[in-house]
Amino acid sequence: MATTPHLAFIVAAYIAAVAVVGMLTVWVAFDYRAQRRALAELETRGISRRSAPSRAAAERKAEEQA
Repeated sequence: MATTPHLAFIVAAYIAAVAVVGMLTVWVAFDYRAQRRALAELETRGISRRSAPSRAAAERKAEEQA
């Protein structure tokens, strides 16, 4: 199989695509860790998520199931 004259461009394009996807993956991983830390800090200060059930509601539900 003969090499094409555009082989360098094709290889460079694949390398660039892999680099971009890799950087995005690392960025998302770091942002995920930062958001988890921020959420943990808020929860230690007593601020909870609206979607999370309140402690009283969780206790009532546990008592109903028991």
